[in-house]
Amino acid sequence: LGLVTFFEDRNFQGRSYDCMGDCGDFSSYMSHCHSCRVESGCWMMYDNPNYMGNQYFFRKGDYADYMSMFGMSNCIRSCRMIPMHRGSYKMRIYERENFMGRMHEMMDDCDNCMDRYRMPHCQSCNVMDGHWLMYEQPQYRGRIFSNMGGMRFMSMRRIMDSWY
Repeated sequence: LGLVTFFEDRNFQGRSYDCMGDCGDFSSYMSHCHSCRVESGCWMMYDNPNYMGNQYFFRKGDYADYMSMFGMSNCIRSCRMIPMHRGSYKMRIYERENFMGRMHEMMDDCDNCMDRYRMPHCQSCNVMDGHWLMYEQPQYRGRIFSNMGGMRFMSMRRIMDSWY
């Protein structure tokens, strides 16, 4: 099980809300959220209700002022817990949208698809096993994508059980 505690103010101050699973909108529990403590699990956080807007990946740890840490302009409004995965990881990446263009199958992290596969970027993927994060830039930097929609990504990483 995952557990994250959200706090209204920075440095774990103000009202708090304990969350043990997906939450589409925090507004009924607190008016805003500026810090959180992830006790267990891996989480995808969103700066809009209903899992919309920019996505941010959180794993176990204390985030006293996550807006400054991640350069966020809005506070977290919804979250999803990423289920624990045991077993192999497998994904196909494609050079263009709609699974078109060159394809490569991968089973481990890739810090730069240009260096590894001579692909300037990827625009679609088919995840067959495990949970993955796709990053806009090489070396796991830039915006994170967990659900695609015409985005280009250049590095990808497995969400491993060892992160819990």
